[in-house]
Amino acid sequence: MKNPATRTRRSPKLLIGGLAAALILATTPAAIASGDADPGAAVTAPDGSHLVSLTLGEGRTADAEVYSAAMGKNIALKLLIAPGDEPRPTLYVLDGVGGAEPENGVLDWADAAEFYATKDVNVVATVGGDSSYFTDWQKDDPELGRNKWATFLTEELPPIVDSTLNTTGKNAIVGLSMSATSVLALSIKSPDLYEGVASFSGCAQTSDPLGRAYVWITVANFGGNPENMWGKPDDPAWEANDPYIHAAGLRGTALYIANASGLPGEYDHLEADNVDGEVSQLIAQLTVGGVIEAATNQCTHNLKNRLDSLGIPATYDLKDRGTHSWDYWRDDIRNSWPVLEKSIN
Repeated sequence: MKNPATRTRRSPKLLIGGLAAALILATTPAAIASGDADPGAAVTAPDGSHLVSLTLGEGRTADAEVYSAAMGKNIALKLLIAPGDEPRPTLYVLDGVGGAEPENGVLDWADAAEFYATKDVNVVATVGGDSSYFTDWQKDDPELGRNKWATFLTEELPPIVDSTLNTTGKNAIVGLSMSATSVLALSIKSPDLYEGVASFSGCAQTSDPLGRAYVWITVANFGGNPENMWGKPDDPAWEANDPYIHAAGLRGTALYIANASGLPGEYDHLEADNVDGEVSQLIAQLTVGGVIEAATNQCTHNLKNRLDSLGIPATYDLKDRGTHSWDYWRDDIRNSWPVLEKSIN
């Protein structure tokens, strides 16, 4: 059984763009509302990465494609574009293990699109990246293809976003489950890129036996081979990409870290929004979701101890109850916003 975070039910009220996305507007400055976005102003990254298309949807929503030279393909993105002429900061949102294509699960199932649409921020959300850890893989994978997500997210994409949207150059990043590890690693890799990081229900450890086992299971979820990512278990890349080991690199970044215990909580019943009466979903949430959250809970407490030992402050929400599931992450999205907002404003 797969991680409950990979479920395929979609909430119609939050599908980005909907029918409006079919009404494609020409990607010229004249087709974009003044002050919102200007695809004609988009820079081309030094390696040739560039904006391919920008399609407006309903309200603040938009679909974009950016060519990644590192991956040799177009990467789909979901956007919420802040209105008006004043520059706004940017919030990057990474999906969990499943990628939720052709949508972003965080925007959809955690109701983040609805929540962030009321905030004074540009939102850039990834589509895809199944089981990739949003890192740079050593080798192409027969199932998952070429993954150079760290290069894309930290080097190729930001200058394109900044030149297309009306940004301040201040950024924050959010991730959950698999990408909860990724956002910490990306911040350590590029310490000047993100002012704030929110990490929900992840395992910062990647190179010790517990962390390596968790990574192995996550990558294999969609048929990937972890040795194509960071090599064999004794390869130095495992430690090089371990946020727990390199936690000192998080100093100076505003951190919001959340996890539950794995025990059944307030959203583990048939009437919960993302269970919606589905018995099989509830069973998966209580069993698989409970085990995963218990494992990440141990990792998160280890991370807290590590940060405390380094004198690095963070805001924590360590819940006594709750499973690895969307309704809890919906709360995390809302509860983390004051920390992220303060960091980028």
